[in-house]
Amino acid sequence: MYKCLSFIFCLIFSFGVYATQFAAATAPEATPRTILVYGDSLSAGYGLAIAESWPALLNERLKAKQLPYKVVNASISGETTAGGRARFSAVLQQAQPAIVIIALGANDGLQGLSLTAMEDNLTAMIRAAKQQNAQVLLVGIRVPPNYGFDYTQRFGASFNVLAKNEKISLLPFLLEPIALDPQAFQADGLHPTAKVQPLLLDHVWKALAPLLKTAPTHRLTAKTS
Repeated sequence: MYKCLSFIFCLIFSFGVYATQFAAATAPEATPRTILVYGDSLSAGYGLAIAESWPALLNERLKAKQLPYKVVNASISGETTAGGRARFSAVLQQAQPAIVIIALGANDGLQGLSLTAMEDNLTAMIRAAKQQNAQVLLVGIRVPPNYGFDYTQRFGASFNVLAKNEKISLLPFLLEPIALDPQAFQADGLHPTAKVQPLLLDHVWKALAPLLKTAPTHRLTAKTS
């Protein structure tokens, strides 16, 4: 009788282990959520191979860490905040992002465009993303004092003010890790080289990582042949 009960117990236990393993093996993969990178040439990878830009490297890091996110890079070289605002709604609808990284403003500053207009454009994009239940990371930039001290100071402060008013995450200065190194830029002196893109990724990652904590608790599972 004792041997019979032991056999039945072992049989039930073995079946339970098998069922658990089978469920884990056949469970569907998590659908990757989208991180939308929405910027200008600094994010579009101007002068670089597509795979060398920091957004492309971000996508690879997410895969390596098996985090359930993918990157859609909708950045366009030369884009101003006005241009970005004009196409933002369509991009949002197509990408359906969980996180939006807005990295625009550099071309507004280099062209001396209205800072009030820049702030209005950025605010509109931030609010549109929030209305879609996306988290927002605003990435700031700095510009040379070509248009005077007051313009330069207000330009830099705009990103801080917007992030505070809209209660969103902020990376104050995208190029902070390389700004003082002339060798970090291409011949035009404006666009970072491929070599320093990992530094920019590490810099962005520090601000982005807290937003990733809202990801599903399960991770992507590797496909097996």
